[in-house]
Amino acid sequence: MKKSELKQQVSAAIQACLEKKAEELSILEMEKGSGAFTDYFVLCSGTNPRQVQAIADEVEMRLKAADIRPAHIEGYKQAEWVLLDYTDFVVHVFSEKARKFYDLERLWKTARRLEVAELKPAPKKPKAAMTKRAAPKKKAKSKS
Repeated sequence: MKKSELKQQVSAAIQACLEKKAEELSILEMEKGSGAFTDYFVLCSGTNPRQVQAIADEVEMRLKAADIRPAHIEGYKQAEWVLLDYTDFVVHVFSEKARKFYDLERLWKTARRLEVAELKPAPKKPKAAMTKRAAPKKKAKSKS
């Protein structure tokens, strides 16, 4: 998968989290030699079990609309820590209590923290417009 395509998918997951008012959103880019099984972690929190499930539902629904389905989902019924595994990235939706307890940001402290804007693909540079030079106008010969 292309890096730009992956970033677009991660960005869609983030937008889904934000739409459902997820709190404390973090994006971790995992180092290649770190033993991580994925390229990105998206972490966020919900204030109650219903919101945690709503965030997970929105992520799944938005990505499913783009024909992207999770390889695995864990923890949905308990709604303390819902894990949506999309192979190249994993979305973690926590309750506030579980987020503090597991503290994945500390556990993966070598990962690079990203801002949402860093996942947006770079705008394509427009091709230089081909401009035609106007041919010099011929002066009408005057009959004298």
